[in-house]
Amino acid sequence: LKGRMDFDKKKKIVPCVIGLGYVGLPVFVQLKKKFNSIGFDNNIKRINQLKKLYDLNKEHTKKDLRIINKSTYSNNKKILSKSNFYIVTVPTPIDIKKIPDLTSLINVSKVIAKNLNIGDIIVFESTVYPGATKMIIETVLNKNSKFVEGKDYFVAYSPERINPGDKKHNIYNVKKILAINTKNLKIISKIKYVYKQITKKFVITSSIEYAEMAKVIENTQRDINIAFMNDIFLFSKKMNYDLKKILKLASTKWNFINLTPGLVGGHCLPVDPYYLNYIAKKNNVNLKTVQASRKVNESMEVMLTKVISDKIKKNKYKNKILISGITYKKNIPDTRNSIPLNIYLNLKKKYKNLIALDNHCELKNKKELRIFNSFNNIKEKIDLVIFLVDHNENRNLYKKLDKAKIDIMDPLQLY
Repeated sequence: LKGRMDFDKKKKIVPCVIGLGYVGLPVFVQLKKKFNSIGFDNNIKRINQLKKLYDLNKEHTKKDLRIINKSTYSNNKKILSKSNFYIVTVPTPIDIKKIPDLTSLINVSKVIAKNLNIGDIIVFESTVYPGATKMIIETVLNKNSKFVEGKDYFVAYSPERINPGDKKHNIYNVKKILAINTKNLKIISKIKYVYKQITKKFVITSSIEYAEMAKVIENTQRDINIAFMNDIFLFSKKMNYDLKKILKLASTKWNFINLTPGLVGGHCLPVDPYYLNYIAKKNNVNLKTVQASRKVNESMEVMLTKVISDKIKKNKYKNKILISGITYKKNIPDTRNSIPLNIYLNLKKKYKNLIALDNHCELKNKKELRIFNSFNNIKEKIDLVIFLVDHNENRNLYKKLDKAKIDIMDPLQLY
């Protein structure tokens, strides 16, 4: 795969990033520095926000979003016909039965297929199970374009490695896997040329299935590790042990992996294990560790809800009860698959005096749900504050309330 830079650079490369969320927007921001790029998203509200240089996810500055090199943001599907290098970053969630939902990926692939020309390149970045890209090529792209992949057009796979809220491990600094299943040196060179604008370094493989597999086990491994710590957390709680002191002792061994318990949310960790489990079951393999870990991490919501409810019942608070932190992890606005948000919404049905605080959260109906941006904006008297997310602001609030005459609950031992 040591492709030379022997493609014709006079033939203009017009990249189109499809899906401008946490994954796609950083890719587009990098590409528009070099190319006349298209940033496509079917959410017109998202497009209008980006045109006004506003990122709802708070990951990019106005300078990052400013258009250069005649690039554009658009929700018009017709603009896809102007591209010859498609990068697909649409969501790949699970359905209510925990089965992979590739609807968005398939629908986008149909649109791309109708716009394909000879020599075009498609790179999928959305997380899928091993073999999914091959399935989409055979049943969607080839079928709808009347072309043959590997001969008329080319598909590569580069699984996303985005960690929301992490300024250190951004897209330009992390190693990126780039799977290119072709011996065509011109195509290899072109793909590498484009991706060098996205990241400083990437790891090349000829196997798309290996890259798909690598992605799902990266996040599944984290899910398993957190599940183990959650089990130890529950055991320590039952035994009335101080887990922080135990971990401090254990971490004195050179090869001990010092992890902490936590609530697993977001779009990746609660989803990717089900992608792996799905394809394993299809091949008559039973991934017991993966399944057990998911059960442990999903059980945390029930456990915490009960612990909080028991405390409220026992103390019979007359004034307001505040849950501080409802996003799925610290210092980000994302509430997808958020356990703290689920706990708040479920308890709110039972306790009418329950309110919430999260200065990062970007939910549309915050006012309706009584979610405040600032502790200073809460005028009612508060009897109990429950901390569920380790936002930087929550650390300061915890210290402040620790000195006041307000009951504090830290069920996850965040502080």
